[in-house]
Amino acid sequence: RGRSSVHWPVWGGSETDGGGQINSLWFVRHYSPSQARHGIGRSVVSGLKWANEKYERFLQRRFPRFYVIYHTFMRGFRLLFQDGKEVRRIVARMLSERIEHQNLPYRDMEKIRLVRRDLIKAIPLVILSIPPFANYVVFILMYLYPRQLLIRHFWTPQQLVEFQGVYHAQRAQHHWAIVKGMESTSTSVQDSRLKSRLTELCSKVRSGVHPVVSDVHAVRTLFSGPPLGIKRMYADQMRHLCALLFLTPRLPGFWIGRRLNSHAFELMQLDRAIVRLGLHQLNDAELREACYVRGLNPDSLSPGQCREWLTQWIQFSTHLKESETSLYLHCMVLLTVNFPKHPSH
Repeated sequence: RGRSSVHWPVWGGSETDGGGQINSLWFVRHYSPSQARHGIGRSVVSGLKWANEKYERFLQRRFPRFYVIYHTFMRGFRLLFQDGKEVRRIVARMLSERIEHQNLPYRDMEKIRLVRRDLIKAIPLVILSIPPFANYVVFILMYLYPRQLLIRHFWTPQQLVEFQGVYHAQRAQHHWAIVKGMESTSTSVQDSRLKSRLTELCSKVRSGVHPVVSDVHAVRTLFSGPPLGIKRMYADQMRHLCALLFLTPRLPGFWIGRRLNSHAFELMQLDRAIVRLGLHQLNDAELREACYVRGLNPDSLSPGQCREWLTQWIQFSTHLKESETSLYLHCMVLLTVNFPKHPSH
């Protein structure tokens, strides 16, 4: 009497009371280490999420300018991680279904191209971050030189527009050098008819006239062999073409030619993928990106003008052969510099 009627379990045995049995191994049978770890993990994640949200509110209230940078960086890492998962899924499907790269849907091909380009740009930054405490220096450099060091995931929407304008201005500096190179090359053309058509095409572009696709196709044979074929043109002309694709010109001539050829052929494959998808399926952002990659600055153009130009471009490019990548590259100048047609022209 006065004692508790509760029977505590004893390890290795069991006890019973008048109301029934109490298993002494109840705790052992119902305890799961994995469930416990899962519960602890959820608690830790919830705590970190709460602390992060509190920290972000603090930054937003006290340091609004730094908060914009911090938020952009965090968003960039999430987008980069999502892109990596998406490319891994695409590659896995290619391997399992034995799909060739050129037969992929347009958006899958474009995703692989963009992620590969971003990773190539990010590699030097990752290498700089390896030494101890170097990440602090890298962070300062990224803050001071976001265009040169960061990839598009870590740019704000305003920076994306601004930096694309800067890059287009850099490649536009080479436009007239490319046209001049075509004019000077025309003197070595033996066929008088082709020579006059090439000269006329260059004169049209110089005078501000936007050429039609038939003007370009009239001289296409000059770009698959001498003097303007990808393996026949002068090294200076190839180095000017590198600026159109944002490639470094500081390489040997034969290497530059191979890189130009592979990048141009990749864009030609993307053009054919757009045809399979249907140009009308592209949204406004995809239209602008497609125009920009092919040499046209879409900043001052409406979606209708982008669609008009891209339609003309697809009509031109889908009739080209693999050996005509040089013509493809030169038309990134010929078919862009005077579009749209201005009244002053």
